[in-house]
Amino acid sequence: MGRLSLDPEATQQLLTKYQNEHSLIAEGAALNHGISPLDFNSHVDDALPLEELLAPDPELYKMLQEMDRSKVKLWLLTNAYVNHSKRVIRILGIEDQFEGLTYCDYGVTPMLCKPSFEMFRKAMKEAGVNDVEACYFVDDSAENCRQAEKLGWTTVHLVEETAQPPAEYVCGHKVARLIELRELFPQFFI
Repeated sequence: MGRLSLDPEATQQLLTKYQNEHSLIAEGAALNHGISPLDFNSHVDDALPLEELLAPDPELYKMLQEMDRSKVKLWLLTNAYVNHSKRVIRILGIEDQFEGLTYCDYGVTPMLCKPSFEMFRKAMKEAGVNDVEACYFVDDSAENCRQAEKLGWTTVHLVEETAQPPAEYVCGHKVARLIELRELFPQFFI
């Protein structure tokens, strides 16, 4: 993988720029520096010490387990590559709670990711859902929530207590913790 010789401040500025311009840092690195997204993934996302940063979340697991599967199909939609996505849900101890995963395929050009409508449609197709009104979407990105809502999905913006809240209205609902979904949508729980 090509390396850029940047100081920490310049690195952070570049990461922010690529996240804003491309929605994916890996795509910005590929387009602007010729770095393969798969190499980027193996040297960045796959190299993160996630076991030191994340831990099983029994409260989240319990909430997911108590969702009525006759009413809800739990499906993950992420801009991460498949290895990273599966690793995160395994460490959190929730991998057995989801029926499927739609991820950004770093091996395909152009890369398809949120917030593009095509990525949301890809998730619907992979999940076997035809009705946009049947889609409920939780995300920590305001822009992803805005786009999903424009498509007709019911959206929930996750703004964790430690995060900077958005200055303006983002979407239909807002939560600080995922377990608040039980209060928002009691009809989906047993």
